[in-house]
Amino acid sequence: MTVNLIHEDCDPTLAQDKTLPYNAYLVEYTKESRIAYDISTCSTTVELFDEYYDKYKKDFISFKQAAGKVAPAMWNRQKKAKAPNKPKK
Repeated sequence: MTVNLIHEDCDPTLAQDKTLPYNAYLVEYTKESRIAYDISTCSTTVELFDEYYDKYKKDFISFKQAAGKVAPAMWNRQKKAKAPNKPKK
């Protein structure tokens, strides 16, 4: 499966970030008697549903597409470009 977690147990307003990849989804589920949210990417929504339903069963509520506009391949490049350089030994 190719479900990648971007933010775990986060504020749902983070899904409004247009710099997210367009295949990012806001996933809603119940955790410890409260509503929790993840932002995850996936190749297909079927994979996303399967992953979260297997993990949370009846606590899984829903998912909807985030506001991201960036192509997934470009988003990975941007993310790597922003990573801090490690000092050379």
